[in-house]
Order: sequence, then structure tokens, then C-alpha cells
Amino acid sequence: MAELQNRAPRNRTLTLTEEERSLLRGSLFTLDAPASSNELSGQIICGDFCEAIKFMPDNFVDLLILDPPYNLDKNFNGMHFKGMSHAAYVDYLESWLPLLLRLLKPAASVYLCGDWQCSAAGFAVLSKYLTVRNRIVWQREKGRGAKSNWKNCSEDIWFATVSDDYTFNVDAVKQKRRVIAPYRSNGKPRDWEESAEGKYRLTYPSNFWDDITVPYWSMPENTDHPTQKPEKLLAKLILASSNPGDMVFDPFSGSGSTAVTARKLGRTFTAVEMNEEYCLWALARLKKAESDCRIQGYEDGVFYERNTKSRS
Repeated sequence: MAELQNRAPRNRTLTLTEEERSLLRGSLFTLDAPASSNELSGQIICGDFCEAIKFMPDNFVDLLILDPPYNLDKNFNGMHFKGMSHAAYVDYLESWLPLLLRLLKPAASVYLCGDWQCSAAGFAVLSKYLTVRNRIVWQREKGRGAKSNWKNCSEDIWFATVSDDYTFNVDAVKQKRRVIAPYRSNGKPRDWEESAEGKYRLTYPSNFWDDITVPYWSMPENTDHPTQKPEKLLAKLILASSNPGDMVFDPFSGSGSTAVTARKLGRTFTAVEMNEEYCLWALARLKKAESDCRIQGYEDGVFYERNTKSRS
């Protein structure tokens, strides 16, 4: 269990007291008997998802977001994941991904996260069972410098669907970009508009995302989870590939970013996480989301370029 940490005055990283942990434990959900989709809605399930899904109904998931441990050594609050060979990591993915397929609706979409060391394994397994439609590359902005190799500052997300009938709300994920060359036609702006913020153009989303900021100490969404995904990144996946009220399922919940973002965007969710401390963080974040639905970098239905819209 993580101990209460002393934070700098401006550090907004989530910190729980023992009293808060005790109160939140009362909201933890364990699944050891068959449950309906209504009973699962809005739940953070503490446990092994391979066991939990045995009690979940068929065809109840509209959007599946998968962020499993990458193929490297990582300490998840005392739970250690060890890096392995490419073949062994393929076997690891094969050990659980097929189990999730019966949960998916015929029109469901799936996103699988990975980095350069495990992305090929992800594609190999995903493409056996689903139709892979694209690979998103997102720039982490940060990255450890390397003197004998290229700096590692990007990750992949594979986009797949169960069938050719799937949701993709392209207008919901447009990006507002500053116009560098504001061309005019007959004296009028061509494909851009001017506001008090400057000259901007709404652009269609590409599969390269350079507008994502990894959570850090001054962001309200930040936790001590070592591989936390940004709410802005998850908002793009959720808005594009689900509709209001749809069920979003995350079996590797971590600190709850998928669940929190789904709630903020009017979707239902079910999430599973093995580590109790992470579950408590997720519950605390969900509580905050009841009164604050803001997502840093997303405002008025559009996504802004990195560092142009921040939460106060």
C-alpha cells in the first residue's frame, strides 16, 4: 500500500489518507457470481479480469480498451511484470485476448496499446481474431535520452473492429489547429476562422497524435501510477468509437483513466484492476468527476493542440 506522501504546494497528484482509503474500500466491487450488464455498469472491479469475465454476459461491450503491461520490466505498486521474449509475449497476449471476444457486441471496436517492443506482438494476435483497421502513433512528448539509439518518445494504439459495421464519429474528434498560412479566397478566410484566440482551422483526425500531454505533477488527473494514460488520449478513442450511453470496458484499469473519461463523456463503463490501491485511486477520481467533467486539452467539442488549453 502506498504511504501518504508529502507534496509540494502546487503538486496536484492524487494522494489518499488512510481515512479516505477506508471509506473508498466500501465501494470496491468483487465479482464472483453472474452479473447483468446493468449490475456491472459503473463498477470498478477489484480482481483478476480473467476470473471476473467468467461472470460477465455475452455481447455487452461496445468499446474495449486494452492497455496491458508492455513487454518490459515494470513495478506496479508491488506487482512486478517481467519482460520476456517476443514469442513469450505473443503467448501472454494469446492467453487472455480470445477470452474477451464473447463480451463484444457485433459492432464493437477494440483499441490495443503498446510500444515499439510489443506492438508487433499486439498486431499479430489482434489480427487473428478481429479486423485491424489502423495504427495510431502518439507522441509522449517526454522520453529518456539515448546516446546510441533514437529517443523513445512515442507509442502505438492498434484500432480493430469485430465487423464492418462499427461506430466512428469523425466529427467528434476534430482538432483545432493554429493556421500558419491563412489563405483567403475572394477576401474571405479559406477553410479557417479567426477568433480572439487567433486564426484556427478544424482538421480531421489523423493516425499521428502530437497533441497529447502525459500526466504530470501539476495536472489534476495525475496519479503515481507508472504508466498512466492521459484522459485526452482516451477521450479521442471513446468519442470516436462509442455513442452516449454505450458500454466501455477496460480490463487493465490501472488508476481508472478509462472509467473516469467515460463518465465525463456520458458513457457507461466497467473496469477491472488487480491492485487494490489503484482501484481506490480510480474510485476517488470517479467521485471528483461527478462535479468536474473537464478534460485537459478538450473543450467545446474540439481537441486543442498541446499546451494551448489547460485546466486551472
